[in-house]
Order: sequence, then C-alpha cells, then structure tokens
Amino acid sequence: MKKSRRLILGLLLMWPVVPWAADDGAPPTWNQLSPGEQNLLKPLQDRWDSLPPDRRERLQRGAKRWQNMTPEQRQQARDRFGRWQSMTPEQRQQARQRYERFRQLPPEQQERLRKRMEWFRNLPPERRAELRQRWQNMSPEERQQFRQKMQSNNGAAHDFDGRSRPERPDAPERPDAPERPGRMMQR
Repeated sequence: MKKSRRLILGLLLMWPVVPWAADDGAPPTWNQLSPGEQNLLKPLQDRWDSLPPDRRERLQRGAKRWQNMTPEQRQQARDRFGRWQSMTPEQRQQARQRYERFRQLPPEQQERLRKRMEWFRNLPPERRAELRQRWQNMSPEERQQFRQKMQSNNGAAHDFDGRSRPERPDAPERPDAPERPGRMMQR
C-alpha cells in the first residue's frame, strides 16, 4: 500500500510538469524568441502567438538564417523578394511550378542546372542580354530544336545557336547543357 501511495503521490506531483515537458517541441511564443528574432519579426508581434505553429517555426528559421547571412547574401535576398513582389499571380504560380519540377529532378540534373545557371550569371551583361534576345526571337519549334541539339551534345562546348565553338582560355567554364536552357534566360 505504501508503494502505491508513493507512486500516486509522485505522479500527482509530476502532473503539472508533464504538459510543460511535452510542449518542448512546440513553436516559441513571442517572448521565447531571441531579441534579434523579435527585431526581425516585429511586424508580426501582435499576432505572433495566434499564427499556426508551422508558420511560426518557418518564420523563426528564416529569421535565424537572415541573422547568419553576409551583407551580400542579404542584398541578394532583398532583390529576389523585390522581384517576387513585382510578379503577377500567374508568374508566381509558374515560378512555383518550375521550382517543383526542379525539386523532382535527380540530384545530378539539379547540380548540372545550378552550374549552367552559374555559368550564365558569370557572362558579361551584354552577352546575357544577347542570349536572352536570341532566345526570345526563336519560334517554339526553333526552341525545341535547340533543346534537342543541346541534349544530344551534352557536355560539348557550344555557342548559343548550337554550333561547336573552340575552347578559349578566357571563356568562362561551361557545365553540361541543362534540359531546358530557355527557362534561365526568361528573367
């Protein structure tokens, strides 16, 4: 009898602690955020505790990421956000769909596309503008032929029109051709 009393007494004493301990994985309340996080998320202060838990967790992760960014990375993020805000709802939906298709690609293809985009970004602005203009002037059939040519010549050095070009020591390194190079040029 004494053992059962002790067990019951112990459980009753622990009862107020159990819900608190179980809540350990719950998203933080406003007061549990760090001062830096609170400063970044200040516009949400009044409604923070009423936000859905998953949204609060995403916002907190974003605030932590922001705090760890370099000034250049923060500027890039601001620029991307500005472009996003200037998009129409249809453009945003297309961007979401492209991103989802990208995420479904095998890791090797994702890496190839990242390298291809980096190659494109490293081109001089005049060359990027020229390539965009060429792409925009192509008919859908020409674009499809270009894609097929780039896929069949996977890894070969080619100019934008698909013709082989000699390697130049001063030219930026070109990764394998992506599956859909035109998407990168439609910015």
